[in-house]
Amino acid sequence: MTSIHTQEDWRAGYETLQATLAAQYRAIPAGSPIRLAKRTSNLFRPRDAVSAPGLDVAAFDGVLHVDPVARTADVLGMTTYEHLVDATLPFGLMPMCVPQLRTITLGGAVTGLGIESASFRNGTPHESVVEMDILTGAGEILTVSGRPDDPHRDLFHGFPNSYGSLGYALRLRIELEPTRPYVVLRHVRFATAQAMADAMAVITGTREFEGRRVDFVDGTVFASDEQYLTVGTMVDEPPAGLSASDYTGMGIYYRSIQARTIDVLTIHDYLWRWDTDWFWCSRAFGAQKKAIRRFWPKRKLRSDVYWKLVALERKHDLSNRVARRRGRPVREAVVQDVEVPVGRLAEFLDFFHREVGIEPVWVCPLRQRDPAARWPLYEFDPEVLYVNVGFWSTVPLPDGAQPYEGTVNRRIEQVVTALDGRKSLYSTAFYGRDEFWAIYGGEEYHRLKSLYDPERRLRDLYEKVVERQ
Repeated sequence: MTSIHTQEDWRAGYETLQATLAAQYRAIPAGSPIRLAKRTSNLFRPRDAVSAPGLDVAAFDGVLHVDPVARTADVLGMTTYEHLVDATLPFGLMPMCVPQLRTITLGGAVTGLGIESASFRNGTPHESVVEMDILTGAGEILTVSGRPDDPHRDLFHGFPNSYGSLGYALRLRIELEPTRPYVVLRHVRFATAQAMADAMAVITGTREFEGRRVDFVDGTVFASDEQYLTVGTMVDEPPAGLSASDYTGMGIYYRSIQARTIDVLTIHDYLWRWDTDWFWCSRAFGAQKKAIRRFWPKRKLRSDVYWKLVALERKHDLSNRVARRRGRPVREAVVQDVEVPVGRLAEFLDFFHREVGIEPVWVCPLRQRDPAARWPLYEFDPEVLYVNVGFWSTVPLPDGAQPYEGTVNRRIEQVVTALDGRKSLYSTAFYGRDEFWAIYGGEEYHRLKSLYDPERRLRDLYEKVVERQ
């Protein structure tokens, strides 16, 4: 749903949605846990079946209002970025950071973090939020902001990386930035990770490459001696002799990185360039084989379709059941995004190639947008450029090891911590309690929990992201 209203009329309908949700909350017996009744998710954590009633938030999907003068949008929390982009692009505007998968929701990206190729200049999604309405664990609906006079500014700053353990975002007012119709891409190859990291630091610092402005930067590591930075510049028209490429059908975007040094996409297709093949993970379903792709409906070449297939596989552990019957090694899912300082990137990738061996790998630079801000549940050094490293596959395990033990994932956690990095919590985590809270703002988190969910109607952050739900 993508509904846009005038400034005068959107509030009445939104207040009705609020009242309906508040009534749902009150109908849940006191002391019973609160959760969302969601059909889909972009999380990769195992969850036990739950029978408790959930809050139906399906109606909270839509763009309430776009203000092209102020360059802001009022957006319902369950709105997917696909719907959000469809609403803002006609105004020549887009969110400051658009996570790369269509069905990630705005509320999910703010409470669970997100990143994209504009993050070296715009930070992560929560950094462009002006204010939010949050349904807290205590059942209150609070409007929160980062203004110094806001009595609930602690919740505003503590909400990112809380993963719905403090409350749920119902409405968010976000900043937008101007776009241009096309993006020119340059794929630059590097023989070593250190050379790539050095170039990334220079390009993001100057925001230029070969004398041209740079709006977007990310990278793809195919092997230890083959890695690329892709720098993008928004333009009004494609360069002479070039037309926009289409990677929504038979073409596969990530393969084009190895084959082309320059490319052009429409701004719409650029924002979703990774979604068609879920980066490169569609290959697990045969969707990159021409004989299969030719008959795969184009509308089904989407990350949410692949996610449903993965959820079915994980529910029944089909691959490992077959592997055991055939006497082959079982495999552990290693689906993670981590951030390490750019100065430690080569060190991390050296470890990763040596001990994990997943390829390709995605890299994306990130710098905190406002150096003065403090986000206590996921703190960065505001003076440091970090690099997100994303890897999503399975790895074979030695005899006797079991997938649920997290052998490889725990090793990655240890290395990331040693390199002064952080790990995103959308997937499996294996930290002990003390280690976890030392990394993810334990003291401040527990203070916020006591204020905004004193009866603990919502699972706490450790329970949600480490222990099974």
